[in-house]
Order: sequence, then C-alpha cells, then structure tokens
Amino acid sequence: MKSFPVVSLSFLALVLFASGLPQENALSGNSEREKTLIYKFDIREQIAAPVWRITQKSFEAANQMGADYILIHMNTYGGLLDAADSIRTRILNSKIPVFVFIDNNAASAGALISIACDSIYMRPGSSIGAATVVNATGEVVPDKYQSFMRSTMRATAEAHGKDTLITGSDTTLVWHRDPKIAEAMVDPAVYIEGIIDTGQVLTFTTEEAIRYGYCEGQAENIEQVMTIAGISNYEIKEHVPTTLDKIIGFLINPVVHGILIMIIFGGIYFELQTPGVGFPLGAALIAAVLYFAPLYLEGLAEHWELVLFFAGIVLIGVEIFAIPGFGVAGISGVLLVITGLVLSMVDNIVFKFDVLAGVEAVLKALFIVLTSSLISLLLSLYISKKLFTSRTFPNLALSKVQNTMNGFVGVDSKTQKEMIGKKGIAHTVLRPSGKVTIDGTIHDAKSDRGFIEKGEPIIVVRDETGQIYVLRDK
Repeated sequence: MKSFPVVSLSFLALVLFASGLPQENALSGNSEREKTLIYKFDIREQIAAPVWRITQKSFEAANQMGADYILIHMNTYGGLLDAADSIRTRILNSKIPVFVFIDNNAASAGALISIACDSIYMRPGSSIGAATVVNATGEVVPDKYQSFMRSTMRATAEAHGKDTLITGSDTTLVWHRDPKIAEAMVDPAVYIEGIIDTGQVLTFTTEEAIRYGYCEGQAENIEQVMTIAGISNYEIKEHVPTTLDKIIGFLINPVVHGILIMIIFGGIYFELQTPGVGFPLGAALIAAVLYFAPLYLEGLAEHWELVLFFAGIVLIGVEIFAIPGFGVAGISGVLLVITGLVLSMVDNIVFKFDVLAGVEAVLKALFIVLTSSLISLLLSLYISKKLFTSRTFPNLALSKVQNTMNGFVGVDSKTQKEMIGKKGIAHTVLRPSGKVTIDGTIHDAKSDRGFIEKGEPIIVVRDETGQIYVLRDK
C-alpha cells in the first residue's frame, strides 16, 4: 500500500477505517484442501467504477485464497465502456479460470465481460449481446466509438483461441468463439449466413448461444452450473461488500464526482466573493477530500496527481491575493487543478493494456470535469445574484445608495495631489479633523500639527491615503 500524505482528518479517518477492516485468511494451497474453492461475486447493476472496484477486490481475494475458479453472477443491461474494458482486461489476464452465470441479461458492456470469461452459463430465458455503444440518452454514438467496440469484442473472442474439428480424415481449426459473431453484436452491418441479417444488432437467447459456441450450458442456478462444469465437491466463498465498500462505491460514481467538482469550484467562487475565510471554503475542502480520498485509497489517484491539484489551488490563490490582474500564475493554476481532477479519475491500469482505451477514459473524465465546472460557474453566478438581491436574506449585501446630493462624494487622488501648496481658510474647527475651503470648494482635511480655529488661513502640505493635511498659514 502506498504511503499517504496527511490531506485532512477526514482522509486520515478513511485510511484508518480501511486498514482496520478484517481480512480473509489466505489458504496455504490447493494441495491441502479437499474441496474445490470457488470465489463468487455479483455484477447486478450498471457497470461503472464501483463494479470495477468490486472486481479488483474479488480477484485479489481469490488470488490470496488460492481459489480454483472465479464465478461471476451477472444480470446487467450494460454501462460504461471504460469500466467494462478494465474488467475484461483483468479477466483475460487472470491465471484463475473465470466462469460467468448470466441470470437474465448480459447486454452491451455485460456481453463484453461475459465473452472474456473462460466459460459462459445461462439461465433459461436469458440473453447476451446488443453491444452497440450509445450515449446517456440511448442514441447511437459516432462510428469511431463503434469501431473501437467492434475491435474490442472481436479481440476478446479471439483471445479464447481455436478448437480442432475432425471430420472424417479432415482436420479443421475453428474459433472457440467466432469473432464475427462478437462483432455482429455491435455492428448491424455485419451479415452472417443463417445467424443474422444486415440491419440488426445480434442478441442470442440461451439456446442460440449454446448452438453457436457462446454458452457452455443452460442452468437454473449456481448448483447446476457446478454440475455442468463437472465440479462436485466444492466450497463457495462469496464477496460481501463492507460498509466502506458501499461508501467508496457511492463516492466514485461519475454522477457523484460531477456534484463534488461543482461544490469545489462553487465554494472557491463564493469564497472569493466574501471577506475572510468562511463556509464556502470549508465546503470546497470537504468536497475535495470526498473526491480524492476514495480514489487515493483505491490506487486510482497517485501522489503526483494530488500534488498537481493542490499546486493549482496555491497558484490561483497567489494570482488573486498577491498579483494584480489574472495572468500566467492564474491560468497555470486552473490548468493544474483540472489536470489533477481528470487524471485522478482515470485508472492507470487501462494504459498498461490498451492505450486507446486509456485515451478514451481521459477524454471522458475531462468531459465530466469541464461540464461540472461550467455548470458550477453558471449556478454560482445565478445563485449569488439571487441571494444578494433576495428579500429573504436582506443582510447578505449592502443595499444603501450613497448619493452625491446627500453629501457623499468620491475621492479623486489625482485632484488631491494637485492641491498641495494651495491656500484657503478653515471652514470648521480642525481638532485635528474638520473641513476647509479651497478655491470656493469645501474639502475634508486634517491638521498636520495642533488645532486650527474656524476662519484661520491654511495651506495644504501633503496628501496621504486619500486625506489632505494642512497647516496654519502664517
């Protein structure tokens, strides 16, 4: 585990809580066990960062236990491609064979994960396929995304190699899982004789999946899966999410990320609009801790990514409080903050196996950060306007108007400097402050030495901090 910097008390509490959780004991080896050990975890929700997190923890636990097989109990309509691709990569690189039991649906990203597994088992009435990439509204995205998904599905099917088919005296090598079928689950333009016509995206029922090599058998439950797989004497260890798992899973959800980023930028904006240090800055700091802490604990956010973010905050502060205007320091600070937020959201393991998938993940994180920042800025401007003009909160801002007809005047520093050396008379007693008349105009003034009676002649000797100083003219 990485050594961690003390970011905040909340961060420390999360780390201590995580380190205090009970760990499952690793077994000494398969040779000392009589039963086959199966490690099982569920994917029964939208595939996103929390599911990827559970997958990582499950594979790590299975390796520590020396499990013989990993079993995924799946029922999902799909989810985010970057999370699904990370899970696919982990499955394909696993030394432990991975089974999946599709209990109703394995659509879209779920189909990709299922095809990566060594064996697929399906409940009667289930389906697998329909892996066309769509956006949040269900619309099909441009072909560059479809192209990536087609190649990923095809490569995943090819990863399972070929089988030897013997017909009489002829020997033929055939794919264990036909890559063209996997591609047809994404692209409606793919035609496979006897299976799918053009204009339709391929989805298999349980029987169709068995017929065309995309399912090893039909099962009603986990027990039947084990029977079909030829495993009789077995023990199932199941991943049970802890309270911390649920909290971290909630906090690393992309929607929650967007809300936290909005609070960070909104808090900074409101803090700059108010004197001193108050609630807005506190809200921004808490949001930053909630954003980075779970990412750091999960190994997504590196030390240098945290340093980028906080260095950016420092540069923005320097630009605002120490340097007039907004220049290099301010722009650099904004870029560092955005870079830190974006890169900490991206799992570096994606780049290790697939650079293109890593770039896609960065672009997606950048979209979330920029969109959340823009929404936060617009909401902050709107809310600040409403608050400062609201009758409900009349004391948030000064509403009085100082009119010149009531005696309120602005100070022109240039004019005051030009008055040095001019003479006049004391309009009131100066004790030491009062008023003087110079060239027929009344001015606030201060006696530079002693008291000056009303009507006595005066001369302006200096101007300092918006105040003219006078002496008795001899």
